[in-house]
Amino acid sequence: MGLSLKLVLFLHFLLVLGIGINGVCGSIPSSSLRKIDGINKEGPYVGIIVPNSFEMNPLLQSGSFVPHHNLPYFDFSGIATELLLSLFKVKGVLHYGIAGNANPRLQIGDVTIPQFWAHTGLWNWQRYGDGAEDELALESNGDYTRDIGYLRFSEFNNSTKCNISSENLLNNVWYQPEEIFPVDDGVPEQRQHAFWVPVNSHYFAIAERVEGLRLGGCVNGTCLPRPPMVVRVQRGVSSNTFVDNRAYREFLNSKFNATAIDMESAAVALVCLQQNMPFIAFRSLSDLAGGGSALSNEAATFAALAAQNAVDVLISFTSLLSS
Repeated sequence: MGLSLKLVLFLHFLLVLGIGINGVCGSIPSSSLRKIDGINKEGPYVGIIVPNSFEMNPLLQSGSFVPHHNLPYFDFSGIATELLLSLFKVKGVLHYGIAGNANPRLQIGDVTIPQFWAHTGLWNWQRYGDGAEDELALESNGDYTRDIGYLRFSEFNNSTKCNISSENLLNNVWYQPEEIFPVDDGVPEQRQHAFWVPVNSHYFAIAERVEGLRLGGCVNGTCLPRPPMVVRVQRGVSSNTFVDNRAYREFLNSKFNATAIDMESAAVALVCLQQNMPFIAFRSLSDLAGGGSALSNEAATFAALAAQNAVDVLISFTSLLSS
Protein backbone atom coordinates (compact mmCIF):
# COMPACT_ATOMS: atom_id res chain seq x y z
CA MET A 1 0.00 0.00 0.00
CA GLY A 2 1.33 3.41 -0.91
CA LEU A 3 -0.26 5.00 2.18
CA SER A 4 2.43 3.58 4.51
CA LEU A 5 -0.01 2.01 6.96
CA LYS A 6 -1.54 -1.38 6.24
CA LEU A 7 -5.02 -0.51 5.06
CA VAL A 8 -8.19 -2.27 4.04
CA LEU A 9 -10.79 -0.36 2.09
CA PHE A 10 -14.49 -0.90 2.89
CA LEU A 11 -16.96 0.43 0.31
CA HIS A 12 -19.71 0.98 2.89
CA PHE A 13 -20.95 -2.64 3.04
CA LEU A 14 -18.73 -3.59 0.09
CA LEU A 15 -15.15 -4.48 0.85
CA VAL A 16 -12.58 -3.50 -1.74
CA LEU A 17 -9.07 -4.84 -1.47
CA GLY A 18 -7.77 -4.94 -5.02
CA ILE A 19 -8.59 -7.09 -8.06
CA GLY A 20 -11.71 -9.13 -8.65
CA ILE A 21 -13.81 -12.10 -7.80
CA ASN A 22 -17.59 -11.93 -8.01
CA GLY A 23 -20.66 -12.74 -6.16
CA VAL A 24 -20.98 -13.61 -2.50
CA CYS A 25 -24.69 -13.85 -1.63
CA GLY A 26 -25.62 -14.62 1.95
CA SER A 27 -22.59 -16.73 2.82
CA ILE A 28 -18.84 -16.43 2.46
CA PRO A 29 -17.10 -19.19 0.47
CA SER A 30 -14.38 -21.11 2.28
CA SER A 31 -11.93 -20.04 -0.42
CA SER A 32 -12.59 -16.40 0.47
CA LEU A 33 -12.19 -17.12 4.18
CA ARG A 34 -8.81 -18.73 3.48
CA LYS A 35 -7.72 -15.63 1.60
CA ILE A 36 -8.92 -13.45 4.47
CA ASP A 37 -6.87 -15.56 6.89
CA GLY A 38 -3.83 -14.98 4.70
CA ILE A 39 -4.49 -11.25 4.62
CA ASN A 40 -4.88 -11.11 8.39
CA LYS A 41 -1.42 -12.60 8.86
CA GLU A 42 -0.07 -9.32 7.51
CA GLY A 43 -2.32 -7.22 9.78
CA PRO A 44 -3.54 -5.52 11.82
CA TYR A 45 -4.95 -2.94 9.43
CA VAL A 46 -6.55 0.46 9.51
CA GLY A 47 -9.92 0.16 7.77
CA ILE A 48 -11.13 2.84 5.36
CA ILE A 49 -14.93 2.91 5.01
CA VAL A 50 -16.35 4.70 1.96
CA PRO A 51 -20.06 5.28 1.20
CA ASN A 52 -19.92 4.46 -2.53
CA SER A 53 -17.72 4.13 -5.60
CA PHE A 54 -18.10 7.82 -6.51
CA GLU A 55 -16.23 8.75 -3.34
CA MET A 56 -13.87 5.78 -3.53
CA ASN A 57 -12.58 6.38 -7.07
CA PRO A 58 -10.53 9.52 -6.26
CA LEU A 59 -8.59 7.46 -3.71
CA LEU A 60 -8.03 4.54 -6.05
CA GLN A 61 -6.91 6.93 -8.79
CA SER A 62 -4.55 8.88 -6.57
CA GLY A 63 -0.85 8.19 -6.67
CA SER A 64 -0.92 7.58 -2.93
CA PHE A 65 -2.95 4.35 -3.09
CA VAL A 66 -1.22 1.28 -4.50
CA PRO A 67 -3.19 -2.00 -4.19
CA HIS A 68 -1.29 -4.90 -2.69
CA HIS A 69 -0.83 -7.58 -5.37
CA ASN A 70 -2.00 -10.34 -3.00
CA LEU A 71 -5.20 -8.65 -1.87
CA PRO A 72 -8.34 -9.87 -3.70
CA TYR A 73 -11.69 -8.16 -4.20
CA PHE A 74 -14.61 -9.48 -2.19
CA ASP A 75 -18.20 -8.56 -3.01
CA PHE A 76 -19.74 -8.46 0.47
CA SER A 77 -22.77 -6.35 -0.43
CA GLY A 78 -25.33 -6.38 2.37
CA ILE A 79 -23.05 -7.72 5.08
CA ALA A 80 -23.02 -5.51 8.14
CA THR A 81 -19.97 -3.48 9.09
CA GLU A 82 -19.53 -5.37 12.35
CA LEU A 83 -19.15 -8.63 10.43
CA LEU A 84 -16.48 -7.08 8.22
CA LEU A 85 -14.64 -5.86 11.30
CA SER A 86 -14.88 -9.32 12.80
CA LEU A 87 -13.50 -10.94 9.63
CA PHE A 88 -10.50 -8.67 9.27
CA LYS A 89 -7.87 -7.78 11.82
CA VAL A 90 -8.61 -4.07 12.11
CA LYS A 91 -7.18 -1.71 14.73
CA GLY A 92 -8.94 1.50 13.67
CA VAL A 93 -11.45 2.90 11.18
CA LEU A 94 -11.20 5.99 8.97
CA HIS A 95 -14.38 7.08 7.22
CA TYR A 96 -14.64 9.74 4.53
CA GLY A 97 -17.05 11.10 1.93
CA ILE A 98 -19.19 14.09 1.05
CA ALA A 99 -22.01 15.62 3.09
CA GLY A 100 -24.64 18.31 3.15
CA ASN A 101 -23.82 21.43 5.11
CA ALA A 102 -25.93 22.83 7.96
CA ASN A 103 -23.50 25.61 8.93
CA PRO A 104 -23.87 28.76 6.81
CA ARG A 105 -20.46 30.00 7.99
CA LEU A 106 -18.82 27.22 5.99
CA GLN A 107 -18.97 26.62 2.24
CA ILE A 108 -18.89 23.96 -0.42
CA GLY A 109 -15.52 22.22 -0.58
CA ASP A 110 -14.68 22.64 3.12
CA VAL A 111 -13.80 19.38 4.84
CA THR A 112 -15.30 18.94 8.30
CA ILE A 113 -14.03 16.64 11.02
CA PRO A 114 -16.79 16.33 13.65
CA GLN A 115 -15.91 15.35 17.21
CA PHE A 116 -19.31 13.69 17.75
CA TRP A 117 -21.81 11.90 15.52
CA ALA A 118 -25.47 11.13 16.13
CA HIS A 119 -28.18 9.22 14.31
CA THR A 120 -31.11 11.63 14.19
CA GLY A 121 -33.51 9.34 12.37
CA LEU A 122 -34.85 7.39 15.35
CA TRP A 123 -38.04 9.04 16.68
CA ASN A 124 -40.84 8.41 19.12
CA TRP A 125 -43.96 9.89 17.54
CA GLN A 126 -46.10 11.33 20.30
CA ARG A 127 -49.84 10.79 20.52
CA TYR A 128 -52.05 13.67 19.45
CA GLY A 129 -53.15 15.75 22.42
CA ASP A 130 -50.10 15.00 24.57
CA GLY A 131 -47.59 17.71 25.31
CA ALA A 132 -43.94 18.03 26.26
CA GLU A 133 -44.75 17.30 29.90
CA ASP A 134 -46.54 14.02 29.12
CA GLU A 135 -44.68 10.75 29.36
CA LEU A 136 -43.94 9.00 26.08
CA ALA A 137 -45.15 5.50 25.30
CA LEU A 138 -42.79 2.92 26.87
CA GLU A 139 -40.72 5.69 28.46
CA SER A 140 -41.23 4.19 31.92
CA ASN A 141 -39.67 0.94 30.67
CA GLY A 142 -36.50 2.76 29.72
CA ASP A 143 -37.12 2.25 26.00
CA TYR A 144 -37.68 5.92 25.13
CA THR A 145 -36.66 9.28 26.53
CA ARG A 146 -37.51 12.99 26.42
CA ASP A 147 -33.94 13.98 27.32
CA ILE A 148 -32.80 14.81 23.78
CA GLY A 149 -35.74 16.93 22.68
CA TYR A 150 -38.43 17.05 20.05
CA LEU A 151 -39.47 18.50 16.72
CA ARG A 152 -42.98 19.96 16.61
CA PHE A 153 -45.07 19.86 13.46
CA SER A 154 -47.65 22.54 12.88
CA GLU A 155 -50.99 22.98 11.11
CA PHE A 156 -51.29 19.45 9.77
CA ASN A 157 -54.67 17.79 9.58
CA ASN A 158 -56.33 15.04 7.60
CA SER A 159 -59.24 17.12 6.34
CA THR A 160 -59.67 17.44 2.59
CA LYS A 161 -61.49 20.76 3.05
CA CYS A 162 -59.66 24.00 3.58
CA ASN A 163 -59.98 26.18 6.68
CA ILE A 164 -61.85 23.59 8.72
CA SER A 165 -59.09 22.74 11.15
CA SER A 166 -55.52 23.81 11.81
CA GLU A 167 -54.98 21.35 14.61
CA ASN A 168 -51.54 19.82 14.80
CA LEU A 169 -52.57 16.18 14.39
CA LEU A 170 -48.95 15.13 13.82
CA ASN A 171 -47.97 16.60 17.22
CA ASN A 172 -44.30 16.07 18.21
CA VAL A 173 -41.57 13.60 17.34
CA TRP A 174 -38.98 13.03 20.05
CA TYR A 175 -35.40 12.19 19.08
CA GLN A 176 -34.15 8.92 20.51
CA PRO A 177 -30.74 7.32 21.14
CA GLU A 178 -29.81 4.04 19.55
CA GLU A 179 -29.51 0.78 21.44
CA ILE A 180 -26.14 -0.91 21.29
CA PHE A 181 -24.78 -4.09 22.85
CA PRO A 182 -21.03 -3.58 23.47
CA VAL A 183 -18.95 -6.66 22.83
CA ASP A 184 -16.49 -6.33 25.70
CA ASP A 185 -18.44 -5.08 28.71
CA GLY A 186 -18.66 -8.57 30.19
CA VAL A 187 -22.47 -8.57 30.40
CA PRO A 188 -24.09 -10.54 27.56
CA GLU A 189 -27.10 -8.85 25.94
CA GLN A 190 -26.83 -5.86 28.28
CA ARG A 191 -28.10 -2.95 26.22
CA GLN A 192 -26.79 0.57 26.35
CA HIS A 193 -28.14 3.74 24.79
CA ALA A 194 -26.01 6.05 22.66
CA PHE A 195 -26.83 9.31 20.92
CA TRP A 196 -23.71 11.48 20.62
CA VAL A 197 -20.86 9.13 19.74
CA PRO A 198 -17.37 10.61 20.10
CA VAL A 199 -14.63 9.94 17.60
CA ASN A 200 -11.32 8.64 18.93
CA SER A 201 -9.65 11.39 20.97
CA HIS A 202 -6.16 10.52 19.67
CA TYR A 203 -7.37 10.62 16.06
CA PHE A 204 -9.15 13.92 16.70
CA ALA A 205 -6.00 15.46 18.16
CA ILE A 206 -3.96 14.37 15.13
CA ALA A 207 -6.63 15.87 12.85
CA GLU A 208 -5.79 19.34 14.16
CA ARG A 209 -2.53 19.09 12.23
CA VAL A 210 -4.47 18.67 8.96
CA GLU A 211 -6.36 21.95 9.32
CA GLY A 212 -3.85 23.94 7.28
CA LEU A 213 -3.99 21.60 4.28
CA ARG A 214 -4.41 23.31 0.91
CA LEU A 215 -7.48 22.04 -0.94
CA GLY A 216 -8.86 22.41 -4.44
CA GLY A 217 -11.36 25.20 -5.07
CA CYS A 218 -12.07 25.26 -8.81
CA VAL A 219 -13.89 23.00 -11.28
CA ASN A 220 -13.54 23.66 -15.01
CA GLY A 221 -12.83 27.32 -14.44
CA THR A 222 -15.62 27.78 -11.87
CA CYS A 223 -14.08 28.68 -8.51
CA LEU A 224 -15.45 28.91 -5.01
CA PRO A 225 -15.51 32.34 -3.27
CA ARG A 226 -12.54 31.38 -1.08
CA PRO A 227 -10.12 28.46 -0.90
CA PRO A 228 -11.74 25.51 0.93
CA MET A 229 -10.43 24.71 4.37
CA VAL A 230 -10.24 21.80 6.78
CA VAL A 231 -12.01 22.45 10.07
CA ARG A 232 -12.69 20.38 13.14
CA VAL A 233 -16.30 20.92 14.22
CA GLN A 234 -18.31 19.78 17.19
CA ARG A 235 -21.07 17.65 15.66
CA GLY A 236 -22.26 15.81 12.59
CA VAL A 237 -25.58 14.02 12.14
CA SER A 238 -26.85 11.17 9.98
CA SER A 239 -30.21 9.68 9.09
CA ASN A 240 -31.95 7.99 6.18
CA THR A 241 -33.24 11.38 5.02
CA PHE A 242 -31.79 13.50 2.23
CA VAL A 243 -32.03 16.99 3.74
CA ASP A 244 -32.88 19.43 0.95
CA ASN A 245 -34.88 21.71 3.20
CA ARG A 246 -33.63 24.99 4.61
CA ALA A 247 -35.88 25.00 7.69
CA TYR A 248 -34.80 21.54 8.81
CA ARG A 249 -31.17 22.35 8.07
CA GLU A 250 -31.44 25.41 10.31
CA PHE A 251 -33.15 23.31 12.98
CA LEU A 252 -30.31 20.75 12.96
CA ASN A 253 -27.74 23.53 13.20
CA SER A 254 -29.46 25.62 15.88
CA LYS A 255 -30.71 22.79 18.11
CA PHE A 256 -27.91 20.23 17.68
CA ASN A 257 -25.03 22.48 16.56
CA ALA A 258 -24.64 20.13 13.61
CA THR A 259 -22.47 20.94 10.60
CA ALA A 260 -22.12 17.85 8.40
CA ILE A 261 -25.34 16.03 7.42
CA ASP A 262 -25.08 12.61 5.79
CA MET A 263 -26.59 9.12 5.72
CA GLU A 264 -23.69 6.89 6.79
CA SER A 265 -21.25 8.26 9.37
CA ALA A 266 -23.39 7.70 12.48
CA ALA A 267 -23.89 4.03 11.52
CA VAL A 268 -20.14 3.55 11.26
CA ALA A 269 -19.62 5.44 14.52
CA LEU A 270 -22.15 3.30 16.38
CA VAL A 271 -20.62 0.04 15.16
CA CYS A 272 -17.16 1.23 16.16
CA LEU A 273 -18.49 2.23 19.58
CA GLN A 274 -20.02 -1.20 19.99
CA GLN A 275 -16.80 -2.89 18.87
CA ASN A 276 -14.58 -0.55 20.93
CA MET A 277 -12.82 0.42 17.70
CA PRO A 278 -11.00 3.78 17.21
CA PHE A 279 -12.87 5.85 14.62
CA ILE A 280 -12.86 9.22 12.88
CA ALA A 281 -14.76 10.65 9.88
CA PHE A 282 -13.83 13.28 7.29
CA ARG A 283 -16.81 14.80 5.47
CA SER A 284 -16.40 17.33 2.66
CA LEU A 285 -19.34 19.69 2.14
CA SER A 286 -20.93 19.37 -1.29
CA ASP A 287 -23.90 21.72 -0.83
CA LEU A 288 -25.72 23.94 1.64
CA ALA A 289 -28.65 21.71 2.53
CA GLY A 290 -31.86 23.32 1.30
CA GLY A 291 -30.00 26.15 -0.45
CA GLY A 292 -30.01 29.76 0.61
CA SER A 293 -26.77 31.21 -0.76
CA ALA A 294 -25.32 32.26 -4.08
CA LEU A 295 -23.87 28.76 -4.40
CA SER A 296 -27.16 27.22 -3.30
CA ASN A 297 -27.31 23.52 -4.21
CA GLU A 298 -24.53 23.24 -6.75
CA ALA A 299 -23.66 19.72 -5.72
CA ALA A 300 -23.77 18.69 -9.38
CA THR A 301 -20.90 21.10 -10.06
CA PHE A 302 -18.82 20.68 -6.94
CA ALA A 303 -19.51 17.12 -5.69
CA ALA A 304 -16.44 15.73 -7.46
CA LEU A 305 -14.27 18.49 -6.01
CA ALA A 306 -15.71 17.83 -2.55
CA ALA A 307 -14.97 14.10 -2.87
CA GLN A 308 -11.39 14.84 -3.95
CA ASN A 309 -10.90 17.21 -1.01
CA ALA A 310 -12.10 14.52 1.38
CA VAL A 311 -9.58 12.09 -0.12
CA ASP A 312 -6.79 14.67 0.20
CA VAL A 313 -7.58 15.07 3.90
CA LEU A 314 -7.69 11.29 4.37
CA ILE A 315 -4.27 10.88 2.74
CA SER A 316 -2.77 13.70 4.81
CA PHE A 317 -4.23 12.29 8.03
CA THR A 318 -3.01 8.79 7.21
CA SER A 319 0.50 10.09 6.66
CA LEU A 320 0.42 11.72 10.08
CA LEU A 321 -1.03 8.60 11.67
CA SER A 322 1.69 6.41 10.20
CA SER A 323 4.41 8.73 11.47
